[in-house]
Amino acid sequence: EPDVTIVSGLKDRVVSEGDDVTFRCQVSHESARDVEWKLQDVALQNNEMNEISVEKGKIHTLTLRKVTEQDIGTVTFRVGPHTSTA
Repeated sequence: EPDVTIVSGLKDRVVSEGDDVTFRCQVSHESARDVEWKLQDVALQNNEMNEISVEKGKIHTLTLRKVTEQDIGTVTFRVGPHTSTA
């Protein structure tokens, strides 16, 4: 199985309280398995507040819904041993 790397990393975002914000990270191969999103070192699950999806097989997206002041912090995307933060 080929080593999946990050082709295009996360970009910093500034948003207003109550808005949604989307982070995107592109990986080198489709069907990457060992993938994880974190906010302030807490693993995120796909739910009504966090939408985690994959577009075109390689673009992993995280949308945080109706952000609050508590959502300020570092977002981390990890695939295998590779990470990107914003």
